[in-house]
This record gives sequence, C-alpha cells and structure tokens, in this order.
Amino acid sequence: MVRKRVIVSGRVQGVFFRDSCRSAALERGVSGWVRNLPGGEVEAVFEGDEEAVARMVRWVHTGPPAAAVLGVEVHEEPPAGSGAAAEGFEVRPTPYGGG
Repeated sequence: MVRKRVIVSGRVQGVFFRDSCRSAALERGVSGWVRNLPGGEVEAVFEGDEEAVARMVRWVHTGPPAAAVLGVEVHEEPPAGSGAAAEGFEVRPTPYGGG
C-alpha cells in the first residue's frame, strides 16, 4: 500500500480533469480524492497498490483530452490504511482561505 499526493499545473481546470481523474482511479482500484486549488492547479491523493498508484501518477501527466498539463509535483505520504477514510475516490470542493 502506497500513498502519493500530486499537484498538477497547466490548463487543468474547466476541462473535466477531476471527474476524469475520479473515473480513472476507480477503474484502477485506487482510493483517494481530487480537488481544484484556488491558484488554478489540481491536487489529488492516490492510495492503493503500488503499481495502480503509479499508473494514476502517470495518468495525471496527460489527464483528459482537453487538459494541457505543464507540471506535476509528486509527494510521498504515509498510507492512511484500510477503513472508510481510505475507500472510494471523491471529488472534493476547492479550498478557500489559504487551504
């Protein structure tokens, strides 16, 4: 079990990036979440099997067809483990106020 947090920059908002990311993660059995950031980036957390998470990290380098990804930051984090918090994949709201 591994967990990676990514920050994706470029033309990644308004191009169905979050919904496409959620679908791709569910197809690969990866849990986590995705959200837009106020600065125009997309942030996502992927947790699951090492190869499945690696496939999601590769996926965000391209994203959906309308996206134009310019950069991807990848940060390793300790896995949250099993349980309700680590199951499923959700689209979260954009954080406001410096989140």
